[in-house]
Amino acid sequence: MNIDDALKFTQSLIENHTKKPLNDSQMTVLRGCLEGKLYREIDNLYNFSEDYSKEIGFDLWKILSKILGVKVTKNNFRTVIEQKLQTEKKKISNYEISQKCNEELRDFVGRDTAINDINNLIKEGEKIIVIQAAGGVGKSTLAKQYLNIQGFELVLPLEMAKDKENITAVESVIEEWLKQHFQEEPGREFRITLDRLKLQLQTRKIGVLIDNLEPALDKQGRFIEKHNLYVELLRVLADNNVQSITLITSRERLCDERVNGISHYPLSVLDVTAWAEFFTSRKIKIDTPSLEAMHKIYGGNAKAMDILLGVIRTDYDGDMSAYWQENCTLVETELKNLVESQFKRLQTLDTEAYKLLFRLGCFRYQDVPRVSINALLALLWDISEDKQRDVIKSLRNRCLVEFEKGEYWLHPVIREQGIERLKASGEWEEINRKAAEFWTNLVKTVETVDDARKAFEAYYHYIDITDFPKACSVILHRRPNKWEKPNKWESGSSLGNSLIKLGLISEINFAVTNIINNRDKINQFDSESKLYSILANIRYIKGNIHEAITFYQKSEESVTRNLEDLISDKICCSYQTITQKTFELKELKLGSMLNIALCKIQLLKIEEALEICKNVQSTLDNESENFLKRKIIVWLYLAYLYSCIEFKKQAAYFVKKVEDDNLMDVLDIWVGGLRLIFLGMTYKNLQEIKKAEEFYLNAISFSDKTHSTLIKGKALNALSEIYREKQNLEKALLHHLESIEILDKIGAKCDLAEAYYQLGLTYQKMGDPENSNTNFDEAMRLFNEMEAPKQVEKVEKAKIQN
Repeated sequence: MNIDDALKFTQSLIENHTKKPLNDSQMTVLRGCLEGKLYREIDNLYNFSEDYSKEIGFDLWKILSKILGVKVTKNNFRTVIEQKLQTEKKKISNYEISQKCNEELRDFVGRDTAINDINNLIKEGEKIIVIQAAGGVGKSTLAKQYLNIQGFELVLPLEMAKDKENITAVESVIEEWLKQHFQEEPGREFRITLDRLKLQLQTRKIGVLIDNLEPALDKQGRFIEKHNLYVELLRVLADNNVQSITLITSRERLCDERVNGISHYPLSVLDVTAWAEFFTSRKIKIDTPSLEAMHKIYGGNAKAMDILLGVIRTDYDGDMSAYWQENCTLVETELKNLVESQFKRLQTLDTEAYKLLFRLGCFRYQDVPRVSINALLALLWDISEDKQRDVIKSLRNRCLVEFEKGEYWLHPVIREQGIERLKASGEWEEINRKAAEFWTNLVKTVETVDDARKAFEAYYHYIDITDFPKACSVILHRRPNKWEKPNKWESGSSLGNSLIKLGLISEINFAVTNIINNRDKINQFDSESKLYSILANIRYIKGNIHEAITFYQKSEESVTRNLEDLISDKICCSYQTITQKTFELKELKLGSMLNIALCKIQLLKIEEALEICKNVQSTLDNESENFLKRKIIVWLYLAYLYSCIEFKKQAAYFVKKVEDDNLMDVLDIWVGGLRLIFLGMTYKNLQEIKKAEEFYLNAISFSDKTHSTLIKGKALNALSEIYREKQNLEKALLHHLESIEILDKIGAKCDLAEAYYQLGLTYQKMGDPENSNTNFDEAMRLFNEMEAPKQVEKVEKAKIQN
């Protein structure tokens, strides 16, 4: 549940009822309760007097009970509001869909037979239907309209790339579906992610649209090798146990024997009656001989009908007969030829609109399927501002550019012709650079997946013109965001790391690997070290600890070479730039070393981790306060590592250095949360259980405020150990299960393995060897996947006790 949405919704309920605005204290209590805080936590956090928030809450629950017709209390408030909000959102969504359908139905003619045919196929038990036809016949329009009017609870869209090179990996598609439409995190493995999608499809009536499939198929109609995992998705969609219906549009037949239960529906062209209905609804005077002749020449093609409308309405004042008298000698019988003729005509009638049309071919219309008017204006830099909007209007009037609610895109056939002409114009490189600059300048801060995708579009434009240095710069470009606090030398996080944090791991992994493989074409100072660091972060998150260590080491080695080049004056730049570069490189090197230490901790190689941290500390002793963040991290690790080997005095020394809460201002959210976890683990090792519990509880509160899911999962698992030691086994069990659910959802393999191990210990203490062994086995399986033999040995020793 989005807390801000829930708060605004609750506020509107109360204020509409009481006709009075809520005061700051009431809003504070509502937000605190929605975030799951206790009354005393709210009182302490906002310096309220004792029980003040409880008094406010009591009055609010009475008002809400009267409004909603159910008894609302502190305990059920969040659940009641979440359910009510979902109901209201669904009503709004259904209304919007209904409105949209009514608008689009005016354009949707001649398809009653096709809809009946698809309904009959579904009644016969078909789960996947491939609507097959040539370009422009109306496959996508039919599929979208069908899914919109059949009462599906949800429609999952998948727009395939227009080019084989840009097809999105199916793993990314399903991950995004789970996050965006089901508010569920993907699994740590593709199989688990697919199972989670299948479960959703079994319980809800869902439509799936896979549009423009043919780029993913080879000459035999099978999925190309690189995208064989789409077969696994189709197997799930074809399963008789799912309630979903899948429509696929394709110009080519899908003939992959690995997927059963696929039905093909060849879509016929529109008949002349449908054409007449369409033009009549657009206030075009029908001239029957002209209409019949056009219909015959263009084979009843739906997109051709749309393009002809634009020409007749704009250039012939709606006179169909006049248009045909002048153009009856045309012999084109395919949409491609018609599109080509319209490009030629536009070139003659409106040169500037013609240039914009082929320039629009540079956009991909895939991850960002539609672009704003500002994107079009960015491609009209060489046309005076007072003419720019007239140029755009010219394309809209001729139906050569698709338009809806302020957003634009090209029909695939028109885009194909646009790319061809853009390359022939000599502007291919310049236009892609303009487009890339537009995306880069558009996104000022990366807060959402949508922000990240738009910023990342620039990468594809530079790849299209094989400018690897610029593509690399897109990935490494830093922007402020909600996770990082700026310091003297740098602000925010690189786009690459932002994509990781937002879950777009497959995309950034492919892009960084592509740049690394072409690093000989870059020769860009310090880029290699940063790219290896991003790859390492990806491997760490996925639980591939040894690979992560390898890439952190490569990053460190690259930094060392860069520093040597700076010192030897191989890099010519100002003193200030050298100083900043030196700081960034040292930061990166120290970060890699500390991350390797963290990997060693995950592998239970305590002595090796301790040795690395000592080396980092020794280095930092000679550095300025600008490196305070790194100093805090190394003190934190040293405190924990010394506590592991029972060097209590040394552990206590470093604990004092990092215990001050004022240090949180120096740390980003991830390290801030990690600080609370490590302090808790250190105090537990030092047998100061009460303090350990306090830090774990603070970590949970911190994670709720900052939406740091991984921190919460780790803290819950650690807290369950405390409850087990205190003999509160039922509470320990609840925390274990919640921790496992969180860690499993985000695919945090290392922490998940530890959580299963701790759950096994709790069942062991409860005298339940069967459940204990089950969880020990799962922990060992995950630790074996990580190639962490010491962790496996730890679990085996515990299992022997059963």
